[in-house]
Amino acid sequence: MKTALTIAGSDPTGGAGLQADLRTFIAMGVYGISVPTALTAQNTDGVHSVHEVSPDFFSIELQILLNDIQPDALKTGMIFDTENVGIIADTFAQFGLKNLVVDPVTVSSTGVPLVQEGVLDTLKNHLIPLARVITPNVYEASVLTGMKVENEADMKHVAEKLHGIGPEAVVITGGHLKDRAIDILFDGDDFISLESQMLEGTYHGTGCVFSSVITAGLALGYGVKESFVKAKEFVWKGMNSAISIGRGMKVLGF
Repeated sequence: MKTALTIAGSDPTGGAGLQADLRTFIAMGVYGISVPTALTAQNTDGVHSVHEVSPDFFSIELQILLNDIQPDALKTGMIFDTENVGIIADTFAQFGLKNLVVDPVTVSSTGVPLVQEGVLDTLKNHLIPLARVITPNVYEASVLTGMKVENEADMKHVAEKLHGIGPEAVVITGGHLKDRAIDILFDGDDFISLESQMLEGTYHGTGCVFSSVITAGLALGYGVKESFVKAKEFVWKGMNSAISIGRGMKVLGF
């Protein structure tokens, strides 16, 4: 059975973070393994506090796991600590890992910062160049490039700029645009745009699930484009069958 590793923060609701990643891997027919980067105190109303995993222990987590299990693909989500970004990059090279998907999480769905100062610069300099795919939403793409992203043309522009950092492909998810739910893939040669109807309501963990489907797809041997299409379809179905488990945001149903 193919395996996929998620390196991300813990979300007690299961709607996002490594719990949502593991749910997605199972749904995709991939065995999921995980290494937490941080613990969060949160519910469907939002994130209340973050407790980081120390770099020393985080490094041990990775080393012990990877000495035994070599994943067919892996993804990173929330990485709170700058030093932990460097540990991931070094470990990726040490074990000769492949099929890295970087979801550059910056803030929670309710706007709470999920990274320390300097993390995004370290991502750009050390981890994104190693990635097969990166999956920022329009806000994250804007923060990474310093460019405004307000429409499809802007999405394509920042995708080209981010591709220049080194990843094989860039996916910009546009669910945060005002009028259109459009996602764009740029592989250095071509753009692929996928659009769906904008749904009412607030949904938790869409970015985590999207990047997890791509990760699982790569683990299963699908190409980047096919994995991208599967991610769009999976998240769309999940949003249409979303459930309310608490007082706040809905979580995807699958």
